[in-house]
Amino acid sequence: MENSMRGSVYYQSAVLTKVIFFEGAKKINRINPNHEHYLCIASFKTMQSYKKVWDNFFNYLKEHFKVKNFELITSEHVKSYIEYKIEYYPSKQYLEKIISALGKLEIALNRYSKDKYDNPITYDFKIRQELLNNARDLKLVANNYHNRVYVNPTLVITNLKNINHQIAASIQLEGGARSEGVTLIKEEQLKGYKIDDITKQTVGVVETKEKGGKVGDVLISINTYQKLENYFLENNTNTFKIKYQDYLDDIKNSCKKVNATYQGSHGFRWTFAQNRVREYQKHDYTYEQALQGVSWEMKHYRASITEHYLGK
Repeated sequence: MENSMRGSVYYQSAVLTKVIFFEGAKKINRINPNHEHYLCIASFKTMQSYKKVWDNFFNYLKEHFKVKNFELITSEHVKSYIEYKIEYYPSKQYLEKIISALGKLEIALNRYSKDKYDNPITYDFKIRQELLNNARDLKLVANNYHNRVYVNPTLVITNLKNINHQIAASIQLEGGARSEGVTLIKEEQLKGYKIDDITKQTVGVVETKEKGGKVGDVLISINTYQKLENYFLENNTNTFKIKYQDYLDDIKNSCKKVNATYQGSHGFRWTFAQNRVREYQKHDYTYEQALQGVSWEMKHYRASITEHYLGK
C-alpha cells in the first residue's frame, strides 16, 4: 500500500485520534450527518478511554497477526479480538466499552482513508455488535448458544499440514491452553511427568504464562509431550514458535478438508472444557467440583466461568 500508515502502535492510534476527536464539539453537530463533527468524540476522557482500547487491540494484532499497518484491519481481526477478550470473562460494562471503542475506530479509519486516498478503503466492523448481542448478562454466554466444540477434533488435528500446528492444537485440546500459551513455548517450560490427580494417569506437564500473568500447569498426553521434546532436540533450539495467523489458516483449511465446522483455535479449548468436566464426573467428582476444577485448570477462578463453555 502506497504511503501506508507507519510508526508505533501509539503513534498510529494518535493519528487516528486526530481525525475523530474534537473536544467540546456540540451534540447537535455530532448527530448531523452533514456536519464535519458527525459521529466524532467530544469528551477528552472518553477519547482517552477509547484510545487505550485501540492500543490494546493494535498490540494484539501485532502479536497474533503480525499486522503493523492498522489500515489493514479487517472485520475478522475485530471478531478474533472480541472473542479473545470474552475468553477472559470481562464485565458487561468493559465489553460494551470495547464494542463502542471499536465502533469509533471504524469511523476513524473510514475518515482517515477518505481523506487520504482517491479510492478509499471501506471498513465495516458491524460484527462487533453481533458479538455483543450474543453476550448475555455477566456470563457472556450466547443467547442462542453457539457450541464451539469440535465434534471430531482429532480428525481436524491430524489433517493439519504443519506438524507444529498439530502439536499446538493437541496441547489446546488436551490441556485447555489459550492460543498465546501454544504459539510460543520455551524448553524450560517443560516440567516432566506427573500423575494426573483426576484420572490417575501419567501426563506431561507444560507450565504456561498467559495474558493477565496467570501461570499454571497444562497437562497433556505423553505422546504430545514427547513430540514437543523431540521438536527441541531435532531443531537444536530452546524455543517452539508458530505464527498465529498461519495456525488459524491451517485449522480452517483442515476443517474444509474434513467437512468440519471451523471453530478457530479456541474451539479446541472449548472441547477440552467439556471433555474435562465429563472426566471429573467419571471419576466420582460432583458437577460443582468438576466446574471449579476445570475453571482452575483453565486459569480462571470462579466455577461459574466453566459453564460459559457448557452453554449453561
